[in-house]
Amino acid sequence: MSESLRLLSRCVLALVLCLSLVPSTVRAVDADGFVVEDIRLNGLQRISPGAVLIALPVRVGDRFDPQRSSDVIRALFQTEFFSDVQLGRDGDVLVIDVVERPSIAELNITGNKDIKTEDLQKGLREAGLAVGRVFVPSALDQLRQELQRQYFANGKYGMDVETEVADLPRNRVRIDIVISEGDVARIRQINIVGNQVFDDDTLRNAFELSTPNLLSFITGNDKYSRQKLAGDLEKLHAYYLDRGYLDFDITSTQVAITPDKREIYITINVDEGQQYTVDEVKLSGNLVVEPEELVRLVTLRPGDVFSRKAMTETSDAISERLGEAGYAFANVNGLPEVDTEKASTKLTFFVDPGKRAYVRRISFAGNQKTADEVMRREMRQMESATFSSAAVERSRVRLERLGFFEDVTVETPAVPGSPDQVDVNFTVKERASGSISAGVGFGQGSGLLLNAAVTQNNFLGTGDSVSVNFSNSDYARVYSVAHTNPYATVDGVSRSVSAFLRTTDAADANLTEYDTDSFGGSWGYNVPLSEFSAFGFGLAFENTKIGTGDFTSQDVLDFIADNGDSYNIFKLNLSLARDTRNRAIFPDRGALRRLSGEIAAPLGDLQFYKLNFTEQHYFPFSDTVSLMVSGTLGYGDGYGDTTALSFFENFFAGGFRTLRGFKDNTLGPRTFSAFTDSDGDPFGGDRLILARSELFFPVPFMEQQSKNFRLSVFADAGNVFGPDDSLKVGELRYSTGMAAVWISPFGAISIAIAQPFNEGPQDETQRFQFSLGAGF
Repeated sequence: MSESLRLLSRCVLALVLCLSLVPSTVRAVDADGFVVEDIRLNGLQRISPGAVLIALPVRVGDRFDPQRSSDVIRALFQTEFFSDVQLGRDGDVLVIDVVERPSIAELNITGNKDIKTEDLQKGLREAGLAVGRVFVPSALDQLRQELQRQYFANGKYGMDVETEVADLPRNRVRIDIVISEGDVARIRQINIVGNQVFDDDTLRNAFELSTPNLLSFITGNDKYSRQKLAGDLEKLHAYYLDRGYLDFDITSTQVAITPDKREIYITINVDEGQQYTVDEVKLSGNLVVEPEELVRLVTLRPGDVFSRKAMTETSDAISERLGEAGYAFANVNGLPEVDTEKASTKLTFFVDPGKRAYVRRISFAGNQKTADEVMRREMRQMESATFSSAAVERSRVRLERLGFFEDVTVETPAVPGSPDQVDVNFTVKERASGSISAGVGFGQGSGLLLNAAVTQNNFLGTGDSVSVNFSNSDYARVYSVAHTNPYATVDGVSRSVSAFLRTTDAADANLTEYDTDSFGGSWGYNVPLSEFSAFGFGLAFENTKIGTGDFTSQDVLDFIADNGDSYNIFKLNLSLARDTRNRAIFPDRGALRRLSGEIAAPLGDLQFYKLNFTEQHYFPFSDTVSLMVSGTLGYGDGYGDTTALSFFENFFAGGFRTLRGFKDNTLGPRTFSAFTDSDGDPFGGDRLILARSELFFPVPFMEQQSKNFRLSVFADAGNVFGPDDSLKVGELRYSTGMAAVWISPFGAISIAIAQPFNEGPQDETQRFQFSLGAGF
């Protein structure tokens, strides 16, 4: 065979093979339909065949006809995976050709300030917009509407959202979302229409929203918010209900915005109705405690103006009393029966105590360092005992008073499947209760502070306090060790022991010139007398040696001439205290009353005594605002062979702990200077008077308030007086100002800005005071 013939035969053979590989023509589905023997999917790139087959309303073996085509196409488009779907038939095989939507490769958000990017991304994921997902254009429209809703709710009606979708290789897209937030629309006017009893100003004072005023730039109360308006309308409704207007109604509310979307006009139409009084009050239901006790809890009496607030408070008080008796599931409802003709109500409190509850289990969470035993011994609610809401609350307060925790919360869930059992679950957040430190600080009263200390108020989680300390400042060097066991006995008797070595230079503490070298120790007990009261007693020994200098005052020299310059002092310490404060650090409710005294026994070289009385009260106005009022009296004198109180035991005033705005220890009597023939340095006195009032409030602009930081405005008054001074109100010193305290990881930082008043010619003022790294 010639070469040309062989070439021709090869070409024919290749053509035949190619034709055999071409598939049969895919036809449209004919009217008669067919039974599906197989399903072929064309065009899939990222979507798995399984995901498509699950969405199909047709299975192998089903009969397929043109009527079912629309069902298949609709089902596939509803998956939002595809931008195009076509159907065909290859014999008895259903052929589905699809075009996948692009995937999202990048998603960029810019311009947002009010709403965090993380929050936006979370919302985008819920809407189906996230990197790696299939891009659905309709989701952008939903996003735009949702953003407008959120910003409009915050009063930003001028906001705008621009979106741009850019194609990328391999069927991907980049989405850019640009947000223009605009300015918050400010309230220009709030009108209340229909009110006759109360004027507009009185009602608007109850609102959170307001027209612009001097403080609006801080509070932002002139910025419109739909949520705040809803809250103000509820406050308006409550204002009238608390004053007896049971028929009060807000008939309509109009919010109008100016064309430039910058100013808002609010109009509230009200119908006040008539005022109702209380005609009769009665209790109904199962009164499981003495009715007289519950009657005393009812604050509304016949003839009073009806108040929904007073009715709710009465229901809560009765529920709480039933809770104290063990009825944890008590339900108390106040129901007024209204007589519109007489404008009066008959008020009935329906009492359903439920079953008496018992505590199954008490558990603790969050205490990683503190042992359960330390917390359990503070419990006043016992397991397997009758539930008492008062005992549970007292247990929570006792945990807070330990000082080991920033926060203590308690829950009392019902035991599933048991109608009369509850669990008591305490959750705590521990604070740093100890430290190992070597550092430097500064205090205006103490100068440069060098310290090295191992302090643990919750030693190894046992609740014991242990400290080994060295500190050095301008006027004192102290070495000390101390240990306190708050439960030396199972009854809660605490025991404290300590020892110290101290050197001081009084001149560097703003006092007259002398120095002391002391060492000693103490031992004492504190015995609880009741839940809130305790009696303390102890013994202490101190050896003190006095040193003088060229400028030592005659008062000090005279004392040394009469008593010598070295003394062994044996002290007996006694105290009686009642403490109902709710926390050890930063309390905001409760009171402290403490009477203490120490007497230097005759077997020592000096005989004297000192008495102190402190009264302190905290009044809470809200969860974040409270008022503290306190007073302190001190008195001391010598007895036996010691004719006066030892000068180094004198009371002093001035500084953070006593009277802010005045330098530490500078108020009161002064020594006589022979060099100038006039009064010299501060000397202290044997009588002390102090008074303080302080209003604590939250830190502005902080959504989450810190348990370790507080601000206050204060007013201080007081002074010290010597043996020859008469106690006169005119001799008291006064100051007022602002203060801040932060319990930082390396110590307390205290700042005060004070304005002293009626200072004397020799008083030393100090308007700005701070302390860093000193004890709190």
